[in-house]
Amino acid sequence: MEIKKTGLILSGGGARAAYQVGVLKAIHKILPKGHYNPFDIISGTSAGAINGVALASYAENYRIGIKHLERIWMHFSCDQIYRTDFAGMSYSLMRLVRSMMIGKRFKNDPVSLLDNTPLRALLNEAIKFDQIQGAIDNGALHAIAVNCSGMESGESVSFFQGHYSITNWQRQRRVGKRTRISLDHLMASSAIPMVFPAVKLQNEYFADGAVRQLAPLSPAIHLGAEKIMVIGVSGIAHKSKIVKPNSSYPSPAKVMGHMLNAAFLDSMEADVERMSRINRTLDRIPEAVRKKEQMELKSIQLLEINPSRSIDELAGEHAHEVPRALKMALGGSGNTGQSGSGILSYLLFSHGFCKSLIDLGYSDAMARADEIREFFSDHFNE
Repeated sequence: MEIKKTGLILSGGGARAAYQVGVLKAIHKILPKGHYNPFDIISGTSAGAINGVALASYAENYRIGIKHLERIWMHFSCDQIYRTDFAGMSYSLMRLVRSMMIGKRFKNDPVSLLDNTPLRALLNEAIKFDQIQGAIDNGALHAIAVNCSGMESGESVSFFQGHYSITNWQRQRRVGKRTRISLDHLMASSAIPMVFPAVKLQNEYFADGAVRQLAPLSPAIHLGAEKIMVIGVSGIAHKSKIVKPNSSYPSPAKVMGHMLNAAFLDSMEADVERMSRINRTLDRIPEAVRKKEQMELKSIQLLEINPSRSIDELAGEHAHEVPRALKMALGGSGNTGQSGSGILSYLLFSHGFCKSLIDLGYSDAMARADEIREFFSDHFNE
């Protein structure tokens, strides 16, 4: 049986990305013991990029990589990601207001609600970037991509490190650039606009990769993926929500949560739907006809795993874990309960919430063990 290059797509979503760790842990449990890294190509965005690069750095020992990822997320606290003390939070708010009110005088101030310097220190210690090239050279990994959004160009840029045969690409507002993945790339990819500061890479400032990412699946395909697993963080995807009557005006946290959902979730769901539609269309066209007409499109095997319950609701259940200073920044406790659980699901890097997400991801993947085994059947023969 021909072995196809397998791509892994890890979408963004702040604290929601803990769900991906649970799914990856289950995949390790489901597949045969002693197996190597099952993902040839990894493409990550925002917090998904952090998970992806961490996994890529342990591509030569997938088991240890998963344990390392789980250990990091299980011991998370909000103050490891951003400053949660009143002094730090107040300074960030003052700097944000100052930049908006007196822009020219303070034009070099980072425009952000939160100061995420603790995250930089954590990632610098936790991720061994120098191990990535070794994994590529030894064939344990084909490529890793970190997706960012250019603030000046408006382009979705996939910074990739991979096999020498991979070349840069240029599409409409989508660019692929070969580089050596660094801490700055991760900080840029996870820089949620107005929440965390943008990062300068070469001559341009970059922010969260989910912004203006029109085709989240395309980087993995450009890097050579012939089948793709997508671990989403949307929660009960493709299902309509029951709208409850609400006479009050949406809180600031509710509005921010809505905007983050639009940036992080909508494009992924739309691209998965588009890919599924293309696959169904191609399946109806005989291969001989495709070759005769020189059709460039090819069918990509796709497996999508999403949370089986609403992550917003899960975040609401852990609202009591929100740091007091963050409540202040979001306008009081009224914005950090159920009404503001959308924004909480992105910023609540607490032990309880992250553990619940990991457990949910693990149980969701284990419930689909047969599908996962079938997806990897060309890699592993029991």
